[in-house]
Amino acid sequence: MAEKNETLRARAEAKADGDVLDVSLAGIWQITEPRPAWETLRGTQNPQRVRLRTEAVEKWDSSLLLFLFEAQQWCRMTGAYFDDAALPEKIRTLLAQLAASHETSVPFDRSANFLTSVGLATQDVWAKWKEISHFVGECVLSTVALVKSPRKFRWADCIDEMQHCGAMALPIVSLISFLVGVTLAYTGAIVLRQYGGDIYIADLIGLSMVRETGAMMTAVVLAGRTGAAFAATLGNMKANEEIDALETLGIPAVQFLVLPRLLALGVMMPLLSLYANALGILGGLVVAWGTLSIPPAAYWVEMLTIVDLSDVLSGVIKATAFGLIVGLSGCLRGLQAERSAMGVGRAATSAVVTALLLIIVADALFAVAFNVLGI
Repeated sequence: MAEKNETLRARAEAKADGDVLDVSLAGIWQITEPRPAWETLRGTQNPQRVRLRTEAVEKWDSSLLLFLFEAQQWCRMTGAYFDDAALPEKIRTLLAQLAASHETSVPFDRSANFLTSVGLATQDVWAKWKEISHFVGECVLSTVALVKSPRKFRWADCIDEMQHCGAMALPIVSLISFLVGVTLAYTGAIVLRQYGGDIYIADLIGLSMVRETGAMMTAVVLAGRTGAAFAATLGNMKANEEIDALETLGIPAVQFLVLPRLLALGVMMPLLSLYANALGILGGLVVAWGTLSIPPAAYWVEMLTIVDLSDVLSGVIKATAFGLIVGLSGCLRGLQAERSAMGVGRAATSAVVTALLLIIVADALFAVAFNVLGI
């Protein structure tokens, strides 16, 4: 009787054939009875292919599926090939359902090789680059149409956007620009005091604010404030199928929704940058007067000796480019948003990240170009 029970219990035998491990299952597999463990059966072997056979299995339930699932997950973690071609169709179907139910807890599939990963990443980058190029091309064509037929442009929407991204941004731009000027002045004073060059704090603040910090800080503020708002607005319109309705009526979304926002940022960004320059210089003046005892008149005259029109022009050029970058990033991510509340939130976050990244890259390119041109 004991020998008979031994032949009926669940059994598994493994036979190595080169890099292939043949696993034969037999007996009655029941969840209430002990079953072989995959790790015990494999031992120290690390095959490249695992082939399973169940011809000798008389009865089975979820116990067999759990054993096969363990073998399958080991193959996924090690990159081995799980050969289930010899398994019955019903077992393969149930095994696939079991694997799908454990997708969130299954370790990452490392079976893809390095070249496959690089190829997939390259395809993804190329697809995203084509989307960006297509969007920028549509914006350029819409701008050409605006120049040819300015009467068809929605100037009321553009002016409304100017108010939102320009006038309503003055408080936060004022605060940040003034504090940046104060911070730069205190930092510069630490070094200049050691050499008796307190008066040169005016040169430091004036040149850094006009050429770099004014445009950069304004762009960062608008990326978080206006760029995210553009992405959220357009993403919400896409989720509510309003953009689809415009396209159905033959109204291009880029010309109707994107171009007024781009033009508004392109016009207001340089003005906000000049305003930020003035507030930053004022912050430096306050510190120079209160801490270094430099009269405002002396501060102003010294600053004019180093800051000229070319410096102001370089800051305005940067600010215009940064404004267009913020507008393009916000509108692009908004139009690419998924049709859900979560998709709108992700679009807003992606718009800010994209804008900040492109602003830093553009600023570096401007620095190289201005250095080469001697500006």
